[in-house]
Amino acid sequence: MKIARFSRLGFILAAAGSAVGLGNIWKFPYIAGEYGGGAFVLIYLITVLLIGFSIMIAEMLIGYLGRKDGVSSFEDLAPKHKNLWKFGGFQGLAGLFIMIFYSVVIGWIFHYIVTSLTYLPSNVEEAEKIFNTMLNTDIFTQLFYHTLAFIWITYVLTKGIKGGIEKMNLVLMPTLMLILIGMFTYATTLDTFGRAVEFMFAPDWTKIDSNTFVVAVGHAFFTLSLGMGAIMTYSASMQKDSNLVTNAFWIVFLDTSIAIVAGLMLFTFLYQYGSGPAQGPGLVFISLPAAFYEMGIIGNIFAVLFFVALGFAGLTSSVSLVEPMVQYFINRFNWSRLKSSITMGLFFYSLGVIALLSNVDGYKEALTWNGKSFFDWVDYITASIMLPLGGLVMAVFIGFVVEKQRVESILRPQLGWAFDAWYFSLRYITPVAMFIVMLSLMEIL
Repeated sequence: MKIARFSRLGFILAAAGSAVGLGNIWKFPYIAGEYGGGAFVLIYLITVLLIGFSIMIAEMLIGYLGRKDGVSSFEDLAPKHKNLWKFGGFQGLAGLFIMIFYSVVIGWIFHYIVTSLTYLPSNVEEAEKIFNTMLNTDIFTQLFYHTLAFIWITYVLTKGIKGGIEKMNLVLMPTLMLILIGMFTYATTLDTFGRAVEFMFAPDWTKIDSNTFVVAVGHAFFTLSLGMGAIMTYSASMQKDSNLVTNAFWIVFLDTSIAIVAGLMLFTFLYQYGSGPAQGPGLVFISLPAAFYEMGIIGNIFAVLFFVALGFAGLTSSVSLVEPMVQYFINRFNWSRLKSSITMGLFFYSLGVIALLSNVDGYKEALTWNGKSFFDWVDYITASIMLPLGGLVMAVFIGFVVEKQRVESILRPQLGWAFDAWYFSLRYITPVAMFIVMLSLMEIL
């Protein structure tokens, strides 16, 4: 079967769209706020460079050499024990499982886009009440927007690499960046921008503990979209003369830059209008709308633009979360793209309804075990087990299983003198770090 190829720009935007998601604009700012700002950001940036960048190159190499779905690529590249190593390709299941709750959150964002057109809560208490009412009692609203997310994502998947994924990213990614740059430019004119810069880049080491390092590593891994098969699957459609290292650099650069820009912008707004950075997961849905209210009519405009940008980031990531398993069923079982896309879409949509109901009064008790709702359990299993395990498998596979000569023939011309350092890190540093993160996250979460 002939695989459609990304253009060079199309690949970078699609892979960056996979990496740039809710983790950058929603999760990174509130985690940075909870863990003291500058010190956490510094640890995060070091982690991205030493571990995230290293694993991204390895994942891209598997897809680039394999030229198939993740399962087939692992199977073909393994010199022996192929029936065992093919299971490494099932890390695409992590992305599909993430979509169970991710699509629900995208539905919340769609809802906030609409409501922000005409109404913003006047204070944090009112914003919290509105959000909790939607979360705990308003089944219809959540189902409606969850269904819209499912329809959009599935439709794009049915159109394929060139007609769907690349075309969507060529529109949404530049639009997302323009919105964020515009809002960031406005934030630089406010008096509190300096406070936001200081908070983000002046390390306060007194707020750092052992958990900070673990959370920084785990989040760097999540936000780069590693360990879920997306980068690997996209890399199978890369041009044959592509430079993997250059592409990886641009993906990491865009992903990290957007996280930093989003953090500076949000903290500036929160400081300016009487709030602070340590707001937790409710920062975007509770604290920020109340801050936008204080801006007057421009607050409604900014709120809509912000949630549109957040929605775009979620959608570009969502398509990449499902595509690995779509490709698997197309390649291994000769399913049509339409059948595979709809089947995978119905899978995450149906279980997403259960995740949605697990937060709703009257259902949550039946859908909660050991203090975690079904929604929380899916988040926990993917974040603390599946993603780090995927990274660990890829590091071991490229570092110890695939012939070094084959790896070196592709990457030494691209990495130059840094190849030996990268290869050593992939074999001995990254696996240990991933194993520690996985064990530690299982304790923390």
